[in-house]
Amino acid sequence: MLLNLWDQNKIQKKKQENLFNTETMLSVSEIRNDIIIMKDWGLRSILRINGINLDLKNGDEQQIVLEQYKKFLNWLEYPIQILVRNTFLDLSNYLTYINNNLQDTENPVLKKQGEAYYRFLQNIDMQQWLIFNKEFYIIVPYYEWEQDKGQIQRSRWGKLLDVLNAKDTVEKIVSRYRVFLKGKNSLDTRINLIVDGLNGMGIGAERVNTSDIISLLFRCYNPLLHSSQATLK
Repeated sequence: MLLNLWDQNKIQKKKQENLFNTETMLSVSEIRNDIIIMKDWGLRSILRINGINLDLKNGDEQQIVLEQYKKFLNWLEYPIQILVRNTFLDLSNYLTYINNNLQDTENPVLKKQGEAYYRFLQNIDMQQWLIFNKEFYIIVPYYEWEQDKGQIQRSRWGKLLDVLNAKDTVEKIVSRYRVFLKGKNSLDTRINLIVDGLNGMGIGAERVNTSDIISLLFRCYNPLLHSSQATLK
């Protein structure tokens, strides 16, 4: 009898762990063809933006950029999300590159200068959060039947309940794939129009591919593990 109770408790605990693991809590179903398929049937594409420094422009140029930006926002017929991430500059890969080249340097003067440069950068890298790097992204959504605004403006609590209750079945996966096929062209059109609009302001934009989307999500939701795995590589 005690053994049966222990087995039942173990099974119940396993169910709770499966219910609240990271994969269950995320609203992402899958990623394919540079597009995120959400559990609420929506689609997302991400643009990486190269920011411009207004401080380097004179007053007239700043005003022109701001006016173009306002026109760009007023032109949009659907909502977008602007994401700004502050990350510290990771020099570990660059330090490995320098160290490998120093091993092959035979000139003693160059090697001494290279070692001093290596120690200088190593000291900066050890002081984490000393140098920040800003990343700019635009997330472009698409919902079938033009429900973008209604779906995105839903309450956080309602979205959370949908995620917790989103038990994937074969029927749901197949249905989401059909929605993906229908909405892909419409989402691609939105991306192209936004890129053209940003380029008109002198702002470079490129679409984030599937592997970079996975890396971005991993860095957002599990930054410490991502950093340790990058070091191991």
